[in-house]
Amino acid sequence: MKASKPSIARAVDQPNPQVRFYLFHGPDEAQSRGLGQRLVEALGASKFTVGAGAVKSDPALLADEAGAMSLFGGVHVIWIEPAGDDIAAGVEALLESPSSESPVVAIAGPLRKTSGLLKLAEASPHALAFAAYVPEGQDAQRMVIDVGRRFGLKIGAPTASRLADQCGNDQAIDAQELQKLALYIDASPNAPKELDHEAIDAVGADTAEGDFARLADLALGGDLTELAEELSRMPGGGSEAIPVVRSLQRRLLMLAPARARMERGESADAVMTSLGKSLFWKDKPVITKMLSQWDSDRLARISQRAGMLERALMFRPAPQQEALGEELLAIAREARRR
Repeated sequence: MKASKPSIARAVDQPNPQVRFYLFHGPDEAQSRGLGQRLVEALGASKFTVGAGAVKSDPALLADEAGAMSLFGGVHVIWIEPAGDDIAAGVEALLESPSSESPVVAIAGPLRKTSGLLKLAEASPHALAFAAYVPEGQDAQRMVIDVGRRFGLKIGAPTASRLADQCGNDQAIDAQELQKLALYIDASPNAPKELDHEAIDAVGADTAEGDFARLADLALGGDLTELAEELSRMPGGGSEAIPVVRSLQRRLLMLAPARARMERGESADAVMTSLGKSLFWKDKPVITKMLSQWDSDRLARISQRAGMLERALMFRPAPQQEALGEELLAIAREARRR
């Protein structure tokens, strides 16, 4: 089946038990990933990752895994990312199997209309396919409002527009910021609260501009000398540490899916072109360089370390600039190794 924009939210928030395969594709991989995560949450499930290469080598694997009962109880969602036509034979076996215990989610980038995987998903009553495009205007506002609702946030149109603009209409970045804002104002799905501009100003959800983003880019680009000079000019109080880490996290969220597509076989030019309006034109040379310096495994490790650093800084009485500087310099040295 082919899902439309008006129907996709209900499809993932109230899953049809007859659907055993979900294909989220299109240029907005952050939105695809977010829809998959909403499905996981709606089912109260845990994620079980299967590589596309394993499915290609053994097409029966997907049906076997999806049909297996969990030894420890609970619901599982089998997650394939990145996915492409190389898993089509496995998906066909899954859709033809007599029954399935666990649904399968596949996150793909742009697919051609002739894609075998896309044709399978759109033709089967046991599958659902949705093409995700970067939202703009009112669609972007609705995206922020919908994501915020999951964290117990009531968001008006002006506030949603501000967050959408400042997060580049990227659902993954918006979700990251909204989760922090919900924590700050003590909102939850069971106790929803209004999100206002004052809370955004206090948390600094839009401070990924200027010098903060520049520091993150210098680190990921491996510019040790310039990075050291910029760090030496930072004020001594250390209040900028968390905004810089968040700028780093935003950049990592952009790089990770793009690099995964390159490792799947797409050219760097094709990946950069598909980013479209989600990437400021002045940043294109910087992103191109980073994609050549980092592979997916190393990006994942840096992302994990950035999250740990942010948590450490948040719970210290006074955020320490030294910890930030050490981490950024370590990232820059790692970038120069490739």
